[in-house]
Amino acid sequence: MPIYEREAAFRRDLLQLTPAMRLAFRRAVAALVEDLRKRGPVRSALRMNPVQGHEGVFELTFAPDGRATFHFGAALIVGDRHVVWRRIGTHDIFRNP
Repeated sequence: MPIYEREAAFRRDLLQLTPAMRLAFRRAVAALVEDLRKRGPVRSALRMNPVQGHEGVFELTFAPDGRATFHFGAALIVGDRHVVWRRIGTHDIFRNP
């Protein structure tokens, strides 16, 4: 099972989301976790892509204008991915992903 942590900016951003956006994010994370457990490709519906100009940082789409950024940290348990959530919100988060 993937392990995760949240950076301070992510925690602040999360408080600004509407309940509907939080629910959409939780659903997207459930799909991401399922894909990471299978150790296969991440489903295309999540539109996981590298963030331009920020090596090792990825974006995940969870709503029409809902984005979250993350990077993979060092494995804490051998064989499990370590997701570090960085920012969450609208396209505005890309100013400082």
